[in-house]
Amino acid sequence: MTVNSMTGFARVEGGYETTGWALEIRSVNGRGADVKLRLPQGFESIEAPLRKCVASVVRRGSVTLSLNTQSRDALPEVRFNAALLNSLMEQGDALARARGETPPPLSAYLSLRGVVDSAIEAAPDAADLEARDAALLADAERLMTAFAAMRASEGAQLLGVLTGQLDEMQRLRDEAAARPERSVEAVRQRLGDQVAALLEASPRLDEARLHQEAALLATKADIQEELDRLDGHIAAARALFSEDGAIGRKLDFLAQEMNREANTLCSKSPSREMTAIGLALKAVIDQFKEQLQNIE
Repeated sequence: MTVNSMTGFARVEGGYETTGWALEIRSVNGRGADVKLRLPQGFESIEAPLRKCVASVVRRGSVTLSLNTQSRDALPEVRFNAALLNSLMEQGDALARARGETPPPLSAYLSLRGVVDSAIEAAPDAADLEARDAALLADAERLMTAFAAMRASEGAQLLGVLTGQLDEMQRLRDEAAARPERSVEAVRQRLGDQVAALLEASPRLDEARLHQEAALLATKADIQEELDRLDGHIAAARALFSEDGAIGRKLDFLAQEMNREANTLCSKSPSREMTAIGLALKAVIDQFKEQLQNIE
């Protein structure tokens, strides 16, 4: 059985040459598949492949994938033009002496353009960008593997809870089916007592007609159809747990149908004990439906 949770988180780190990065993905519950990418400038070329990568794992949920990058260079290379510095200082000193002023300090020359410059890194060529993107997408595959594993792990825990709730529904359904007030003898006795009470109160009533009406009411009050449908819904939910893909919406629909049968069971209940079973059944179904909100 494979059941995936819609919540999950994963992170991987990697890099290419002088660029390091961290990829993070997280997801929460959502009605459909909503994927948001947060990419820094210069990485637009991998947006479509990343979306495809996420879609291979996520069928339902609100997903955010973030890419954070940083340079792995050492201190930037500094270029010092000694010849230019000496020339400027000679001219500056000569000019200052001619005007009777104090020559400028060394710091004044070091701030001039061309004396001290940081090396300008050449823009990466197409081959470098392609290699960088390939390395990044390989890390994205690792990310999605870890992400899928976490969602599957959480889904396995949810499956245990949901299976237990289905077992409890089945127990309550079987308890309702076995209640003695549902037996033919109990129904006959109950209807006979009701007809007798009516005839005693109003002797002019048609006894045959009362028996017909009572039989009709007994048919309408029978809960066997509801029990049979509830049995079928529980079996269908168990079968869905064995399917691949997104099953959350299908299970949610079944939970609504289960709740409908439980409501009808309560409305047709012939006793307080049967009503208590119906209310307990509704409580379990509500818990089941709440847990389903986390299923993909």
